[in-house]
Amino acid sequence: MTQLPQSPVLQRRTLPNGLTVIAIENPAAEIVAARMFVRAGGLREAQEQAGVAHLCAATLTKGTTRLSSLEIAEQVESVGASLGADASSDYFLVSLKTVRQDFDGILALAGEVLRSPSFPAEQIDLERKSTIQAIRSQREQPFSLAFQKLQEITYGDRHPYGRSTLGTEDSLASLTSEDLHAFHRAFFRPDNTVVSVSGCLPAEDAIARIESVLGDWTAPQGEISSPVLPAIATTPHPTMVSQETQQSIIILGYLTAALEADNKDSKHLRDYGALKLASTYLGNGLSSRLFVELREKRGLAYDVSAFYPTRLERSMFGAYIGTAPDNTAIALDGLRAEVDRLTAEPLAEESLQVSKNKLLGQYALGKQTNSQLAQLYGWYDVLGLGVGFDQEFQQLISEITIDDVQRVAQTYLAAPYVSLVGPAEAVEPVMWPRRRSG
Repeated sequence: MTQLPQSPVLQRRTLPNGLTVIAIENPAAEIVAARMFVRAGGLREAQEQAGVAHLCAATLTKGTTRLSSLEIAEQVESVGASLGADASSDYFLVSLKTVRQDFDGILALAGEVLRSPSFPAEQIDLERKSTIQAIRSQREQPFSLAFQKLQEITYGDRHPYGRSTLGTEDSLASLTSEDLHAFHRAFFRPDNTVVSVSGCLPAEDAIARIESVLGDWTAPQGEISSPVLPAIATTPHPTMVSQETQQSIIILGYLTAALEADNKDSKHLRDYGALKLASTYLGNGLSSRLFVELREKRGLAYDVSAFYPTRLERSMFGAYIGTAPDNTAIALDGLRAEVDRLTAEPLAEESLQVSKNKLLGQYALGKQTNSQLAQLYGWYDVLGLGVGFDQEFQQLISEITIDDVQRVAQTYLAAPYVSLVGPAEAVEPVMWPRRRSG
């Protein structure tokens, strides 16, 4: 049996104001990294305000009630540190990294940015224009367009997972500084925040420093309302976009179950591990089955892979291929056939073990830096899985069986949503084959 690596020394504590702090001791380098997770991503947006979390992230470091954008930038750059913000569908994130001797100053600055941003109107206008350009650019990129269309048909346009975290041109046009302040007031509070810090600091010392900066942050009265998400249609169907491109993009998407983190013994958690292995086996690297069968043996693929992201709500298992337009129909059939084989044929024991070794090896490589450690443990806490899931995940993967992989394939990978983007003469006959024959 493979000996699993030990987790680093860490502590988790909830401060009196409800803030969760995770401190990871990693003395390998004189670097300290921190991640401040706020449960305020796209899942918390109203549809008519799609993109408000992204716009908050884009302007959070552009001014506080005390400091200008230039003053913030000068403080960060003068010590060679980094400070930034980002928003996903599942969370809002403030990130920082610095050498140990400058950590206190940058942490204090990050705390000020987190708690009292000014959201200057002129900065909002600049970031709005930049975001609209990014949205238009995505529509010109075949894979981005195909993936966005896949999200729309899988989740529906009213579900936050069904739309881009950037928002839409219409929703962005209507957002004001007050909208950003309202979003910030609603969700940016200590009892809705997880701070994870990793570096060359004793855990108790790191927790004390976080508390000195954020311990006086007071949570407002009242509970935070949980997002009310629309039902997801369960009948897969295809979508197609005609675009004059050099290749056709084909993406298959399969809706999976939520993790159900509050019940770690649930079947869904084992399903999660088995789907992670199935994704690794199918599409991770040059030795994966999709790459070997569709690119190396049949020459159908410019690019081919699989994915299965970890999400707060129901995630999507996907497989995609980029192919020459003339090969669109045969590539779609080949991609579906390789996924379908998982439901019909059990994996060989050797293939399962190779996939486990690959997945666990890459998992270990993803925990080498302080930034990676702070991200991982903070994200696990936001998911409700807890910091102990680091070891639990590795143990889970080691225990997955051939039957587990085939069971999840039969449960979740039977009927895909299909998204096609490519030249009309290539994708339309695939979408409407009767027109081709008639």
